[in-house]
Amino acid sequence: MAVGALTSLVLAAIFVHRGEVWSISVTPARVLHFVAYTGVFFRELVKANINMLCYVYSPRIDIRPGIVKVRMPLKSPLGRLALANSIALTPGSLVMDLKGEALFIHWLDVASTDPEEASRIIVDPFAKHLEAVFG
Repeated sequence: MAVGALTSLVLAAIFVHRGEVWSISVTPARVLHFVAYTGVFFRELVKANINMLCYVYSPRIDIRPGIVKVRMPLKSPLGRLALANSIALTPGSLVMDLKGEALFIHWLDVASTDPEEASRIIVDPFAKHLEAVFG
C-alpha cells in the first residue's frame, strides 16, 4: 500500500507541474464546495445503487434504456472531466460522447428525453459545486 501511495503522489506531482490544466487555486470557498460536491456525489451514488438493487431483485425488470442528450454547463477541461466521471460512476448511466456543449449519456431507465429535463435530473446535482471548484 505504501508503494502504491508513493507512486500515486509522484505521478500526481508530475501531472501538476507539467500542465496548466491541473493548476487550481485552493481557496476556502472551493474547498467548501468540493466537500459539498463529495456529499452530493455519495448521495447520488447511494440513490443509484438502491435503484439498481430494485431492478435486480424485481420479478419483472421494467426499464427503458436509451441515449439522452444533456447540456454541459462547465467550461474548464478538468470540470468537464469531473462531471463526466461523476455521471459514469453512478450505476445506470454512462457517458458516451461529448460534442461541444452536449453530453450524450446512455441511461438505463430514461425518465425524460427532453434535454433540459434530463440535464436537471442527471447533471444539475453535480454542476453547481463542480463549477465553483473548477470554474
